[in-house]
Amino acid sequence: MIRARSSLLHRLAAAGVVALAGLALAGCSATNEITTAKAYSASDGVRAVLGDITAENLIVLTSAQGAPAALQGAFTNRGTAAITVSITSGTVAIGTVRVDPATTVLVGGDTGKKITFTADNAPGGVTPLTLATGPGGSLTVSVPVLDGTLPEYATLVPTPTAS
Repeated sequence: MIRARSSLLHRLAAAGVVALAGLALAGCSATNEITTAKAYSASDGVRAVLGDITAENLIVLTSAQGAPAALQGAFTNRGTAAITVSITSGTVAIGTVRVDPATTVLVGGDTGKKITFTADNAPGGVTPLTLATGPGGSLTVSVPVLDGTLPEYATLVPTPTAS
């Protein structure tokens, strides 16, 4: 009888310890922000939010300062109306992207809308690009400038045209 009671007390004590440990570990998520729920730039580019438009993974690819450059990335419209995004580099308009509601438009790459311009900065730097929409206003973002060193970008760097 004493053994049965002792075994029962040990089991109850162990269950209590497990329950307390579970509560202590679960409490971490109650007091700390869940990092994976935060929006972030998952690759080499930058992210920007402008009203209902989200720009994702924006990068500029070029071989050198003053050479042809290509914008890469995507624009997503979370709204219910089509929105046109105007993109400028300094005072030079470099392109527009029309994004229908609940749609993502790719820019650059093999299948995306081509937006090319002359690079203001060399690879390794950043170039300020201004994104503007009617309803969302405008926002200037510092976009990284990369070259074709990384294999995934090697075929996307624009080459100068022969004159």
